[in-house]
Amino acid sequence: MKEKEIKTTVVIPNYNGKERLRDCLTFLGRCKGTGFVTLVVDDASTDDSCRMVKEFFPNVRLIRRKENGGFARAVNTGIRAAKTEFVLLLNNDTIPEPGFVKALEDMLIKNKRFFSASAKMLSMSEPEKIDDCGDRYSALGWARSIGKGESSSRFTAPAVVFSACGGAAIYRREALMEMGLFDELHFAYLEDVDVGYRAQLYGWKNVFCPDAVVYHAGSATSGSRYNAFKARLSARNSIYLAVKNMPLLQFLLNLPLLIIGFALKTAFYLMKGLGGAYIRGFWQGVALSLSAEGRKKRVRLGMRGFFTYLRIQLVLWRNILAL
Repeated sequence: MKEKEIKTTVVIPNYNGKERLRDCLTFLGRCKGTGFVTLVVDDASTDDSCRMVKEFFPNVRLIRRKENGGFARAVNTGIRAAKTEFVLLLNNDTIPEPGFVKALEDMLIKNKRFFSASAKMLSMSEPEKIDDCGDRYSALGWARSIGKGESSSRFTAPAVVFSACGGAAIYRREALMEMGLFDELHFAYLEDVDVGYRAQLYGWKNVFCPDAVVYHAGSATSGSRYNAFKARLSARNSIYLAVKNMPLLQFLLNLPLLIIGFALKTAFYLMKGLGGAYIRGFWQGVALSLSAEGRKKRVRLGMRGFFTYLRIQLVLWRNILAL
């Protein structure tokens, strides 16, 4: 296929994920349908990942970063390097089914209002169960994976979601370049919810694509579902996410619910023995939101976006009931 006919670049961020990455690239190479470019962005791995890619996958483009800058910086490197209409982000601990890329690509081709499409992510250890079908975000300041732990048979129809899960999702590259790439101040966690939120502020929609199936190992980088690293960054980024995307009046409107949400999360992490990490992250999020760097990232649409903000606010309230 001629390069100009290729619509999608698959960007895989990698940090010390040699064995998982080998499986991911092997199964990705078996995907049928339209052609695509595969690009691995290595975040200064020390486990020989780069040598493995060069030796066994010569057709895969490799970009080697000199330091680990986190998920957002890695995928931004890949997005900037891509030349295609779409960019498909894929975690290195995933195994896609053969029709995966084409299904996601077709979803955006058929509907010009969709900014992103989230894959049907299944648990690798329990493939009959959902790992993620896109994300919800509520006025409590909580983001949650849709369908996690539920039967995959319940999720067979496309549906609009608050944001796509960046572990396996396709995006319009031109829209990303226009409204800004993934926010690197997040480092990791919630950067995909942030970009989905921002896309809605710009008038786009995000959708779940049930025909794009991928199996996900989960927590391959941080090591476990609950740990101090994740607890701290989740708290930090939750604060930053709300302050960044909500104008002052909307933030004040949601403040009582946000306080309740963070209090409940603090109690949860205390029971997990991670309360200290979560509370540290909370104050780090406050500091980040008030910093000059954080203030520069705030989305400012003014009164032009009033009805957009109103529509999103109704979704934030509705998603409390869906949690």
